[in-house]
Amino acid sequence: MADPWSDLPLFPLSTVLFPGMVLPLHIFEERYRLMINRCLDQQRAFGVLLIREGREVGENATPYRVGTTAAISGVSRMDDGRLNLVAIGAERFRLQSVRRDQPYLVGSAEPWPLAGAEAEQAQELAPPVLALFKRYTALLAEAQGEKLQVDEMPDDAHTLALLVAIALQVPLAQKQQLLQQPAIADLLAAQRKILRRENALLAMIARTQQQQSETGYSGHLAIN
Repeated sequence: MADPWSDLPLFPLSTVLFPGMVLPLHIFEERYRLMINRCLDQQRAFGVLLIREGREVGENATPYRVGTTAAISGVSRMDDGRLNLVAIGAERFRLQSVRRDQPYLVGSAEPWPLAGAEAEQAQELAPPVLALFKRYTALLAEAQGEKLQVDEMPDDAHTLALLVAIALQVPLAQKQQLLQQPAIADLLAAQRKILRRENALLAMIARTQQQQSETGYSGHLAIN
């Protein structure tokens, strides 16, 4: 079996994958059918990287250098060879080099775990980030005209940081910046800054909707 880090199959996507994140994929391009079938045969993961230049389909896209491996948890095959699969984000990695000697990209990478959850700074940042995130989810639901039902949220720094990173509705470039944070404390600090900004924006949207409702408008704004 090939070294999983020196010979990592790569899938550039318009998605930032975080550890623990569920990733449904519809595989129709021949090169990625080949890649996924090889991964299934070898019982190995593939690397997901956000596209920096190019497009997902029909081009040799240039990806960012930090991504996350995706472990295949389920797959269904269609009669024409297409695949529907569900993968789970596993390990963060840094890309060292890329080869183009296969129909798909292959990289040499090194694992880059998101460490430091027990550091003092991470422990201090977790409670305020959790409070901001609870406020964010409530405001987001209100802006979309939905009722919020929140299950118990994690309060440990590592799980919380990943949950917030996955849930934040911000541009992909900002998601990538979060993925590239060196340690848990850095990730939580970046999230606190984003949540403060997003909460202020959502609160303004909520006030606008309330004013419109009082004048007879009953719609809700869409949040991208």
